[in-house]
Amino acid sequence: MTIPLFPLPNVVLFPNVFLPLHIFEPRYRQMTADALAGDRIIGMVMLRAGYQADYEGAPPIYATGCSGLITHHEQLEDGRYNLVLRGLAKFTVSNEHTPPPGRLYRSATIAPLEDSLRDGERDALRKDRRRLQDLLVPVLQDRLEAAMPAAMPDEELINALAQYLEFDPMERLALLECQGALARCRSMIDLLEMRRMGSGLGDPGSGKIH
Repeated sequence: MTIPLFPLPNVVLFPNVFLPLHIFEPRYRQMTADALAGDRIIGMVMLRAGYQADYEGAPPIYATGCSGLITHHEQLEDGRYNLVLRGLAKFTVSNEHTPPPGRLYRSATIAPLEDSLRDGERDALRKDRRRLQDLLVPVLQDRLEAAMPAAMPDEELINALAQYLEFDPMERLALLECQGALARCRSMIDLLEMRRMGSGLGDPGSGKIH
């Protein structure tokens, strides 16, 4: 499957999570228009460090990304867009293509990556969800139920927290690279426990929701 790529330095998309985006660069306006005229799918990937030296070109990216479906869009009078993407599936970039004449944005052939729960993992995920919730009580306080609704399926909740908790971009990418929700949940638990030991979980920047 070939899809357009939207590389950013600090944004990671997770399956079944919504991501608002503001599109203003000409190449990504073109990408958005083409996506809207087609299957509405965009591949979110993260730029590697040092991207600034070739930002207008094709700086290196991390291979793991997540496809997203444009579920809502608004085109502004000056040609910019406001979008909402819903994460679809994790992928790895197999082969990036040279853009044909007139096309300003990047595209690549991608291969899907397995991200579903394995047999026997569901009970363990339910248990670790409770561990994660206990760690977040001091941070979320009266917002805990809104951020971690009991009715929300475990996999969707873990992906949403991975995207919306205040992890740095490399931590978030590492969470995306985890194979499935159970490994992702346990990695979040490890990150939050390290922060609590290092500076106190309730301190600014240590696990709060954006």
